[in-house]
Amino acid sequence: MADLMKGKRGLVMGVANERSIAWGIASALASEGAELAFSYQGEAFGKRVQPLAASVGSDVLIDVDVTNEDSLDACFAEIGRRWGSLDFLIHAIAFSDKTELTGRFINTTKGNFLNSLNISCFSFIDVARRAEPLMPNGGTLITLTFQGSNRVSPNYNVMGVAKAALESATRYLANDLGPQKIRVNAISPGPMKTLAGSAIGGARATFRHTEENSPLRANATLEAIGGTAVWLCSDYGACTTGEVVHVDGGYHALGFPQAENL
Repeated sequence: MADLMKGKRGLVMGVANERSIAWGIASALASEGAELAFSYQGEAFGKRVQPLAASVGSDVLIDVDVTNEDSLDACFAEIGRRWGSLDFLIHAIAFSDKTELTGRFINTTKGNFLNSLNISCFSFIDVARRAEPLMPNGGTLITLTFQGSNRVSPNYNVMGVAKAALESATRYLANDLGPQKIRVNAISPGPMKTLAGSAIGGARATFRHTEENSPLRANATLEAIGGTAVWLCSDYGACTTGEVVHVDGGYHALGFPQAENL
């Protein structure tokens, strides 16, 4: 390893288990020398995250509900108390009612629409506002998106709208925080076999389709996504901000499936 992240500290939000994209990013950052803190929501997730955090030498675990202002305040106050500053933050948080991730988008309920946008998009703005004072010498904020933000994807429904808002927020945050040398980017993997991905109707068929048709004939791996995050968080990413970086085997570039699959 090259110790690209040696001396840098960051908060990873959204690890659910060892197959989480957030964990792929965390383990890659740790392998390059980063010191990590983790947030989780509720005791059940805390029990899953604790051994993973311990495996990369972290004992900083904070229970956070991103829909609760006091909970967020307490989280960043704790980071400030322990470390004094923050070099990077990984936001891997999204949610929608699973029952509304099948069928027709037109049937999205107002309640789930607002909740999905709140957790999946506004929470990134909320954590960015709190992270800014902890990054006096600059830093990096990364969130996770999906191509359903700009192309209709089966059963992605309201999450596509939420991710579109998230990508727009990424650009506006990049502009706001640029003068403070804080970079803001989104990583857009293709379909992944994760806990979050399994909530989408038809996930297995989608995963198989993108694997068969992407230019590389492969879906993203946790290692590839983690490596992309390392680049963005390291000094090599110093001039990259406001971007949506695709890590999807090139699938986003296609207009049609491969000829043999038409």
